Amino acid sequence: MLLDPDAEDAVAYELCQLVGRAILPYRRTDQPDPGEPGGDGTAFFFQDASGEYLLTADAVTGGTGDLGLRASVTEPVGVAPPTLGVGGWDRRPEIGVAILPASELHRQAGEGGWAWRVQPVIDVIAADAAVVERVGAAPASAFVLAHGVREDGDRPLEVAVERVVRADGVVRVAAELPAGYVGAPVFSVEADDDGGMRLHCLGLLLPGSDGHPVATFDRIRAALPDVA
Repeated sequence: MLLDPDAEDAVAYELCQLVGRAILPYRRTDQPDPGEPGGDGTAFFFQDASGEYLLTADAVTGGTGDLGLRASVTEPVGVAPPTLGVGGWDRRPEIGVAILPASELHRQAGEGGWAWRVQPVIDVIAADAAVVERVGAAPASAFVLAHGVREDGDRPLEVAVERVVRADGVVRVAAELPAGYVGAPVFSVEADDDGGMRLHCLGLLLPGSDGHPVATFDRIRAALPDVA
């Protein structure tokens, strides 16, 4: 669904309110192998009936990394460290995704005397195969919530409003996005039966040139480990 600019601005604002605290900056800390991508990315929390997970792109995880902790995603204020070291990703290079069950993150928080205060992307808005299949060659509005990388190293939460299309059988965001965006969730909207809009999280952003492929949620969902 292609929206006018005012409607896109409204959706972008609502997304920040709805899932802004699901999304965190990630930085790989181990040394990439020659020819392997490295650097900065974005990770986000996802929750379904089986449990809660941290998701990002396999390309940015490596072995270990640091997850940035904004003050708004932890409680009580001032107790959590500015970054949390994470490792043990379940890497799925065949779909481009890395998965970390959130139980380990909650354990680390408990040992440190703080707790997570996040807004996970929930299963009801994660796109199923039928939603993914409806992405076609005609451009539709897409919203990427990510932590970009500014010149001073700051990593604020940002929303890129772009276009999503299906090209050569692959769902793609049709623009090259800045450093730090790989791994971020990609959202779209569809008209519903009541004349309103239905929100979908199509999947997460993968590295690419002349645009970015999207690892779609129908494939991500099938790869999630059972953590119940």
